[in-house]
Amino acid sequence: MFSPRYSPSLYKTPMQHQDNCHCCTSELTPLGNQKKAYLTKPFSATRAAVKYSRSASKKPTIQTTTVGSYPIPEWLAALPSEQAVIDATRVVFDLQRQAGIDLPTDGELYRFDINHPDTNGMIEYFIRPMAGVSADVGRSVSEEFQRHTPMGFRRKPAGVVTSALKEGSLNLLADCQRAASVAGGDFKFTVTSPYMLSRTLLDHHYRNFDQLTLAIADVLAAQVRGLPASCIQIDEANIPGNPKDAPLAAKAMNVVLDAIDKGTERAVHFCFGNYGGQAIQKGSWKQLTAFLNALHTDHLILELAHRPQSDIDALKGIDKNIDLGIGVIDIKVNHIETADEVASRIESVEKKVGPNRVKWVHPDCGFWMLKRSIADRKIEALVKGRDLYLGR
Repeated sequence: MFSPRYSPSLYKTPMQHQDNCHCCTSELTPLGNQKKAYLTKPFSATRAAVKYSRSASKKPTIQTTTVGSYPIPEWLAALPSEQAVIDATRVVFDLQRQAGIDLPTDGELYRFDINHPDTNGMIEYFIRPMAGVSADVGRSVSEEFQRHTPMGFRRKPAGVVTSALKEGSLNLLADCQRAASVAGGDFKFTVTSPYMLSRTLLDHHYRNFDQLTLAIADVLAAQVRGLPASCIQIDEANIPGNPKDAPLAAKAMNVVLDAIDKGTERAVHFCFGNYGGQAIQKGSWKQLTAFLNALHTDHLILELAHRPQSDIDALKGIDKNIDLGIGVIDIKVNHIETADEVASRIESVEKKVGPNRVKWVHPDCGFWMLKRSIADRKIEALVKGRDLYLGR
């Protein structure tokens, strides 16, 4: 019977760690106050019958990845420049590789706009450069947006669509090439979904939400062709709370997914929102099974660590041609998961969906809202937990 080498002394809890480290004393969330999510009991070492090849030439049966964003280094925010972005991106890649992440992301540092900190630039970065979008958002525009939009967490639109949408100055290739120049290996590049972007706009041109969404999809499709990344990930945080729009969202997202170069891994990330560390959408994975199966993706990246146990059952309905990626790191709390907690979360999902269905483990969402000291330790915990589960 396989028995992973595990000693509690090697995986200290956050409260144990803070006695020796000042980096987390002010922001840790007590264990008793955490959402229980789907960690119900300790990881069983006897369960780990998974065979893991120790050969460096082979990938592990379950790979680790991050979702996208990383906390903006204070020195980058204080003295932003092109060279500083390059240097900071190199740091983000290196710390992930040192922790053992199989498929790192670039941290999305080039998107950050101090005027839009609550969304880390994942909206405005794509919208504002497009031709046909006006950034003039005064009182009347804001009031009109609030009257007609279901996005209660935004007080004003990202822009106003005044004419047919075109590329404008949007240039994803340049930012992807910058990342590739310092990545040091395979990496993932992220793009916000056309459906999510369309919901942030006030439309004075198309006057039709479907047409607006598909127009954005066409612009993004042209942008993702030829990107020098091993994986392109589409991010969507609105559809989980708006399942009635699933057919439109799937159609628009597939326009972008189909434009990705053959041989490039296609991923889609879904969460229930991360607006200042809070979920902004209500719903469940069960009501989105048909939608997820309609996507032209190779694997899914799903929020699960901050979700109820019942959401795991829905994963059994996912098409087996689509690999599962499960969130095992909760980015909405400061608690640093132990390796045992991460392994238990993987185990609980595999018990439901069957062996070899889970191919990726990752955080629920990006790390931009956390302190770097917290994010870095969560990244380390992700790898240690995966390794414990595989008996590595």
